[in-house]
Amino acid sequence: MQHVSESLAGRVGILKLQGLSWKELSRKPDGPPFSVPETVPPDAGENLDTVVGITELYKHILRGSYPALYAKPDTDIRIFYSSYVQTYLERDVQSVLKVTDQQVFLECMRVLAARTGQLLNYTDVAKDIGTSVNTVKNWVRVLEASGIIYLLQPWSSNLTKRAVKTPKLYFMDTGLCCYLTGWKTADALMDGIMNGSILETYVISEILKSWIHNGEDAPAYFYRDRERHEIDLILYCDGKLHPVEIKRSANPDLSMTSGFRELQKTDIATGRGAVICLYHTWLPLSRSVISIPVWSIY
Repeated sequence: MQHVSESLAGRVGILKLQGLSWKELSRKPDGPPFSVPETVPPDAGENLDTVVGITELYKHILRGSYPALYAKPDTDIRIFYSSYVQTYLERDVQSVLKVTDQQVFLECMRVLAARTGQLLNYTDVAKDIGTSVNTVKNWVRVLEASGIIYLLQPWSSNLTKRAVKTPKLYFMDTGLCCYLTGWKTADALMDGIMNGSILETYVISEILKSWIHNGEDAPAYFYRDRERHEIDLILYCDGKLHPVEIKRSANPDLSMTSGFRELQKTDIATGRGAVICLYHTWLPLSRSVISIPVWSIY
């Protein structure tokens, strides 16, 4: 990118491409980035043909979104990701960071993968891998720049002084995240300790892809304060804040949206909120909150 910028300044368009989205894999037509609709879309019923069982969903999460895995469906995903990580370490990381101990960097990737969907605590990561905080920060910057991870920034305003300032970490490919954390089967992943965080990671990455692949920066944030009021995702669209909760549940209800009221303390209008979950179809939960199936987030 450095050489491109120097030699083609003003004469090149740069597209940021992530892995294949569920929409692309489902052969759905192009459309606008994901946003929370004001009402149940009239074509919501058409999304029912994309609904899969929870086991199939976790198989998809475990496989990830790299195109090569779908061009050759018989590819062994463990071998694929092992080769990918080794290539990434030997080529990209070495050329940028000149890392002398690739094993420590790989361990850093594993520790970060285990923290997907969590607040990023550089000190804790540094302690776990036995290196300095500045080194971890430098490595995180490279992982972010190369599209491996995404740092979701906290929403804050003059009226939300209590909000945390630390970003949340998400891996952009769930397959890579699962490989780094040692999950080998969908059943183990679905019943394991990471089942909620990996589903949240999947949903966040799909929403981010819908914006990135439209050539736009995602207006995406989260909220958490010192009293642990939390909103998984906030989309700032058309001058309104749209709160979103992500739940590994097939029974959505308004108790899942208790954190939404915190946005009333800001000076910005609050729009329609949503609960993204495993319920099989769209469902109005109130005049201001709608339940959206995981399979309809494109």
